[in-house]
Amino acid sequence: MTTTVRGLGELAGTAGLDLGHSDWIEVTQQRVDTFADATGDHQWIHVDPVRAAAGPFGGTIAHGYLTLALVIPLWTSLLVVEDVAMAVNYGLNRVRFPSPVPAGSKVRLHAAVLHAREVAGDGVELTVAMTVHREGATKPAVAAEAVYRYYA
Repeated sequence: MTTTVRGLGELAGTAGLDLGHSDWIEVTQQRVDTFADATGDHQWIHVDPVRAAAGPFGGTIAHGYLTLALVIPLWTSLLVVEDVAMAVNYGLNRVRFPSPVPAGSKVRLHAAVLHAREVAGDGVELTVAMTVHREGATKPAVAAEAVYRYYA
């Protein structure tokens, strides 16, 4: 379910808000291969299904950074901020990859706003706890704390 807030005033009031879960998206082998091409990371555990089948994960797995990058479309499905001029990804306070994402898996994002504070330049900074879950897995694929800034 998408939460929509209007302007910096409403955004500043989101501290403690649990945004719930996004929809599931599939992490296809094609997506993994495209990410490998974009980053130059062609390690066999990601792009060689034959060799990976005999490897430690029983098949190819997504790059951790690919799974992290999927936070962007999943995040924007959870929170829409209207009436602001710009939003920027300010960074990450921490990130971990507790479990792999096999190609063909589905993932979704759970997010909760930890902090919302005003920042210089007529802005609001959100610190968001994010967890990417893989369908059927007990451990998350990504646990991160992301920081976003929104400006009027």
